[in-house]
Amino acid sequence: MDALRAQLNDLMPALRADLEDLVRIPSVSADPARAGEVRRSAEKTRELFAAEGFDAEVVTAYEGGAPAVIAHKAGPAGAPTVLLYAHHDVQPENDHAEWNTPPFEPTEVGDRLYGRGSADDKAGIVAHLAAIRLLGDDLPVGVTLFIEGEEETGSESLPALLEQNAARLRADVIVIADSGNWDIGVPALTTSLRGLVRVDVEVRTLTHAVHSGMWGGLAPDALMTISRLIASLHDDAGNLVVEGLVGGPAADVDYPEERLRAESGAIPGLQWIGSGSAVERLWTKPALSVTGLDAPKVDGASNTLVPAARAKLSLRVAPSDTTANALECLTRHLEKHVPWGAELTVTLVDAGEATQIEASGPAYDVAREAFRQAWDGTEPVDMGVGGSIPFIAEFLGAFPEASVLVTGVEDPDTRAHGANEGLHLAEFERVCIAEALLLRGLGDR
Repeated sequence: MDALRAQLNDLMPALRADLEDLVRIPSVSADPARAGEVRRSAEKTRELFAAEGFDAEVVTAYEGGAPAVIAHKAGPAGAPTVLLYAHHDVQPENDHAEWNTPPFEPTEVGDRLYGRGSADDKAGIVAHLAAIRLLGDDLPVGVTLFIEGEEETGSESLPALLEQNAARLRADVIVIADSGNWDIGVPALTTSLRGLVRVDVEVRTLTHAVHSGMWGGLAPDALMTISRLIASLHDDAGNLVVEGLVGGPAADVDYPEERLRAESGAIPGLQWIGSGSAVERLWTKPALSVTGLDAPKVDGASNTLVPAARAKLSLRVAPSDTTANALECLTRHLEKHVPWGAELTVTLVDAGEATQIEASGPAYDVAREAFRQAWDGTEPVDMGVGGSIPFIAEFLGAFPEASVLVTGVEDPDTRAHGANEGLHLAEFERVCIAEALLLRGLGDR
């Protein structure tokens, strides 16, 4: 371990430079105007692995599809093949004024490197690169890289890419570096993720706007109507009351109250909603949030009854449920509870399946031992994630014989998707060492 850490110390300046070069590319896949930057990011990623002796190319599923990188380097005869996944696209940076440093200029402050994609997920790419450089010519396994270019917009072409490149991507073990660790100094394997169903809900009560003084008290306005409909989704304690949704138990993990409050940004005195343990509510029970609402602005609002209103509902689906069941149950609830005979329209925006991984077997044993060594004997945690990574279900479906390990570089204060996203540099070094140990251990199986 001392030799490995010394070797990484020598490699780190070049690895940092590669990561910073990637962060400087604003590869925002949600922005059509930046399609060229996404292509440039893919090409830069291809160059990094081609320089390490990989047969690397940029691929798309169809004309106009997002660019992914597939690269391969053979291992010793008879050695297993490991597929390493990450993504090179990033979330929009949104309002630059909310950032303490320029979002696409990597900046080290304290123990973190800040910038959009510095953690999610360009650090995942460079962690793979670091493991390969650490092992050098002694690569003990065959390695295939699959670096996606549209994860942040739902991986629309991923099923087609997996089907078209099935033979090239087939592997014994798949390492998905797009999650995080339990805490600074505590590694983790992610073994469950919730699915996602998003819908736009519209209610209409009038064919046109009318004067609130002339018709208020008789005709319900659409904002009042949709507010009552949204309120019907939870009981007074904040439990979701949509019949037919299912949940399950979570891992026996203590999530300290002070961490919950610090990491969530909860205001003083805020009460948590729902019942059950904190990790059950966050990882293995369904949850519904209102993430958008169309309504007149308060400033300048007229005395008018609004004839129609829309809301975007985000339903996180428990790992023991399916998106088809969740959508059916939610739609049935909304239809049953829309008040006063209002017209209701429910439109599916997108959906992604939940994931539950049975993290047992030789590959998981090797991973846990690699984590213990990289984190100086700290026992890794099996954790759930309340968010969704729907493409993991795609990998499980495409390669059912493979062991899928979900790892990552993030920590509770990474702030992925938000302003001031940052990579904890010391944890990143542990991730790099752990992946090198993992590949070495898989080669010794």
